[in-house]
Formats: sequence, structure tokens, C-alpha cells
Amino acid sequence: QVQLVESGGGLVQAGGSLRLSCAASGRTFSSYGMGWFRQAPGKEREFVACISGSGITTAVDSVKGRFTVSRDNAKNTVYLQMNNLEPADTAVYYCAAKRSATNWVPPQSSNGYDYWGQGTQVTVSS
Repeated sequence: QVQLVESGGGLVQAGGSLRLSCAASGRTFSSYGMGWFRQAPGKEREFVACISGSGITTAVDSVKGRFTVSRDNAKNTVYLQMNNLEPADTAVYYCAAKRSATNWVPPQSSNGYDYWGQGTQVTVSS
């Protein structure tokens, strides 16, 4: 079992920045591919970015150049640095985990993950 706890959400003006953190329990964090998803009111949950245990990353086109996913395996934590935020980024952000080979890049489908955090709200005002 892995427990995930997100933090770092909040209210920010358009053009601002936030850094989300997702802390994981357990001693084999590097064995998990990690993903970030978001869900806006009335919309389906959507993929944002993911990172393999070894640090290989993928992101959706709409956040490339603005968001960066990273991880610190020694701290059992994955991060989502969000810059130049836009009102369209307003959503509840979730991290997710899937046990996998170190170089395996996690999927962009939410069905591919086994564990989820409770989410953290990000609100971007115009």
C-alpha cells in the first residue's frame, strides 16, 4: 500500500507560480511511476504530467513550457512546478502512483494507476 498526500495548492493570479508536492509513504518510492492529473468542475479528470522512477518525464501539450514534473526519491516526494498559470489551469490536482520498472514511463490514462492522493485545489484568478 502507498499513501499519497498532496500539498501546495492555493489561490494565485494569472501569470503566477505554484509548486505542488506529493509525499508518498513506503520505502520503495523509486519503484513507482508517478502521475499528476487535474479535474475542473464539470469536467473529466485529465492527465497533466508523469515521471518514471528514474526521472523520465512526459507532459500534456497545454502545459509544456510552463509546468515541470520532478521527483526526489530520497524524500519520497514528487513535485509539479507550475509557472505562468492561466485561469484554465484552475482545478483540483491529484497525484497518482503505479508500481513499475524504474525506466517505465507511466500512462496518460487515469486507469493506469493504483494509488491516488486526496487532491489539492489550485485556483487561478484573471
